[in-house]
Amino acid sequence: MITRRNLVLGAATSLALLPTAKLSAAKNNNGSFSLVAGPADIPLYKPDGEKSELWTYNGSLPGPEIRVRKGERVKVNFTNRLEEPTSVHWHGIRIDNAMDGVSGLTQDPVQPGDSFEYDFVAPDAGTYWYHAHNKSWNQVGRGLYGPLIIEDDVPTFDSDHDITLVLDDWRLVGNGVLHVESFGSLMDWSHAGRLGNWITVNGTSLPRFTLNRGEAYRLRLINTANARIFELDPNRFSARLLAYDGQALEEPETLPYAPLLVGPSQRVDLLVTPTEEFSLEELSGDQPLAIASFSVRGETGNTGPPPRLTPNRLPEPDLTSAKRVRVAMEGGAMGGAVEISYLGKKLQGEDFRKTRQVWAFNGVANLPETPLLEATSGETVIIETVNKTRWMHAMHVHGHHFRIINRSGSQVDEGNPWRDTFVIGPEQTTEIAFVADNPGKWLYHCHMLEHAAAGMSTWFNVS
Repeated sequence: MITRRNLVLGAATSLALLPTAKLSAAKNNNGSFSLVAGPADIPLYKPDGEKSELWTYNGSLPGPEIRVRKGERVKVNFTNRLEEPTSVHWHGIRIDNAMDGVSGLTQDPVQPGDSFEYDFVAPDAGTYWYHAHNKSWNQVGRGLYGPLIIEDDVPTFDSDHDITLVLDDWRLVGNGVLHVESFGSLMDWSHAGRLGNWITVNGTSLPRFTLNRGEAYRLRLINTANARIFELDPNRFSARLLAYDGQALEEPETLPYAPLLVGPSQRVDLLVTPTEEFSLEELSGDQPLAIASFSVRGETGNTGPPPRLTPNRLPEPDLTSAKRVRVAMEGGAMGGAVEISYLGKKLQGEDFRKTRQVWAFNGVANLPETPLLEATSGETVIIETVNKTRWMHAMHVHGHHFRIINRSGSQVDEGNPWRDTFVIGPEQTTEIAFVADNPGKWLYHCHMLEHAAAGMSTWFNVS
């Protein structure tokens, strides 16, 4: 039986077997990238342990790192070698709607054996990622994701001081293999989502990194888990915040509270200038759990002033003339009796089990025929989201970044940084504002992937 205690002990005993983890690039000689989705057998519990049946890009976990410069045109030749349709979503990028990769909304899914070319310009520097967007609860949960890094014209950190950390959790059973049969569990869909009992960073249990003493490093953290909210405290190793969801802060900041909640799909960039060995720890359990370790070598050199990133230029919302819409989140286990309509029909009795639609936005489960709102390009939009459920959610806006203008009962994200995803607690209300300047049909959904599949998905249109 794999438990949290096994996780701690197993990771500690396998530490000495692990090399420094560094993600690889995927660029072809002609400047394009190739991604192939297909099955792969990879060990998750220990490097020499039994292999799990995963689905990956290019046979690696995570998929290959795609790294380009701001303003660069990105061409990705994608081939589907799965036995079911899929598509690739470029998470957090303000790109052309036709390239957003949402099956059934912005494109037809890519059928088994077929290919599709994604072609877009990367407008904003920052930390992003790509992942499957058809039956995401199953496909992302099996490993279909990878980092997308967009550098400034002149990168602040060189490649040796720029480290990507892809966080995920897995539900393992038996000899440490992925519990494939539990995908689609209605218990997961109606509760907190699919939570695992084993954590990996860059596809490895407790990887070790070696850093130079006194030199500045950028750690890019990406939460790719289906539903886990990672609780972290950068202050435990004197790290400062550089960016949220790909958007750089004006200058490095010390976290004024703890822990830092990093919800599914969220990213956070940290500035670390190490003087002694430290670990990145997950804090949601009874005791801190190390998920990556960092050793330090050499003597302290001249550190100089802390590096600063260049913020992207995003349009500031005009709250005086904004279009406002309210979203009431309802349903789920222990949520009480609510009326939910799905495909134009009010669900009753066995309908919930048969359709698996147990959550709703404004009483409607999953993508309605009419959009949540219609906005004219350049118009400011305010979305007020009211969580009437008993569970936390991670709400994601496609194609845009927003500012949080009101959040009841919380001081999370002091300084009001740009985000593309926010975490909202039970009985909490959060208001976000953004300029709807990217034409097309865009999703607004919970990135707890089981919640999205079970009803927490809607869309808005920018004309």
